[in-house]
Amino acid sequence: MVTKLLTGLLLLAPALAVTGTPAAAAAADATRTPATPAYTISLASDAVGGTWTGHQSVSFTNASAEPLTEVYLRLWDNAHGTCAAMPITVSNVTGGTAGSLSVACTALPITLPAPLAQGRSATVGFDLRIVIPSGVDRFGHDGSYYFVGNALPVLAVRDGAGWHLDPYTNNGESFYQLASDYDVTLDHPASMQVPATGTSTDSAGTAGRTVTHAVGKQVREFAWAAGPFKKISGTTAAGVKVNVYSVASISNRSATSMLSVATGALDSHASRFGAYPYGEADVVLDNGFWFGGMEYPGFVLDLVNSTALAHELAHQWFYGIVGDDEYSTPWLDEGFTDYATDLYFNRTGSGCGITWQSAAEKLTNSMAYWDAHSNRYSTVVYGYGKCTLHDLRRLIGSTAMTGLLRSYAASHWYGVSTVADFKAAAQAAAGSTDLTSFWAAHRVEG
Repeated sequence: MVTKLLTGLLLLAPALAVTGTPAAAAAADATRTPATPAYTISLASDAVGGTWTGHQSVSFTNASAEPLTEVYLRLWDNAHGTCAAMPITVSNVTGGTAGSLSVACTALPITLPAPLAQGRSATVGFDLRIVIPSGVDRFGHDGSYYFVGNALPVLAVRDGAGWHLDPYTNNGESFYQLASDYDVTLDHPASMQVPATGTSTDSAGTAGRTVTHAVGKQVREFAWAAGPFKKISGTTAAGVKVNVYSVASISNRSATSMLSVATGALDSHASRFGAYPYGEADVVLDNGFWFGGMEYPGFVLDLVNSTALAHELAHQWFYGIVGDDEYSTPWLDEGFTDYATDLYFNRTGSGCGITWQSAAEKLTNSMAYWDAHSNRYSTVVYGYGKCTLHDLRRLIGSTAMTGLLRSYAASHWYGVSTVADFKAAAQAAAGSTDLTSFWAAHRVEG
């Protein structure tokens, strides 16, 4: 997500209260599970696209030696409502027994019928209702244009630290998902365009309706939008189809300009980090987005802003392809995408300067810290984050840095990276240059 634009204006939400993170006992090993999730969703909208109802199921495998006795669904967008009036409602659960909602009604435990041993698979299903609230947000609407980000319930991850049940943050992201397959059917009025994650095909539904079938392979999340968007399309030099959808207030000239940025940035990022794997890319433009821009696999929300769009598209690699725990280590995606954006615009980071404001301020702090110090989040995680990578390039050389980022992406393709993983990769690329003092000066811990 972009929270700082060319004007230098900080677009930050008020800090949320920092709370303890509830978690089950730590797993016996550090294996991330439930693994290989496969989601199947069928939803139908009302006449305007503001309410979606239907069914969702998810199959998964326990990759850990520690049996799974339960799983957790994250109902992230309940953070946009209250427990008394939840935007996301799950009912009629099959394949397990639903418990009580927790973490502001964003975490739903489901006890499995029997402990799931390593290598064994299971499926959980449920009826789903999504009611999109007012407000131009990543989950909200601008008049007749609806934006449906993080609305589908997703499996929480268990690793050596236990279940990750962090709170939702508006300041950045809380999301930590494993690469998953999605098969999504969206039945909606034919008057609507419905851009979505994955590759989409449309077919005729009942009278006056269209069925959009979207398939996303090895994606961490699924998002879509619905409304009477204007649409233009193009293709990158590498053959990736790019669709730009815009609200009525955005000029055709602006949409065309953003299409040019999108095609150029996708090819630029792919040349540095590896070929774009998601088939097509959808860009949804609305200048009312308070947050600047927001990334989802193959689908981004954005203002008409070249820097913001190049940043969101870089997220296709950093968090999308190379995953991370966005709540615990936001630098691993936000700092890296801002660095990639600089590379696209041929910015050298020559004016970078880092001035720490306290002993507690570190580049690798979690969103719990940044929600309590929201006025420093953008400056440190984005600004100092990319400066750290520019400084690393200057220290080890451009050739080594280019090779580092490409090999780092390849070695974590569809996986999850940690700060320790990147530090190890960087030290290998640096050869005889010891990076210990570099990490200390840039406050990269982990």
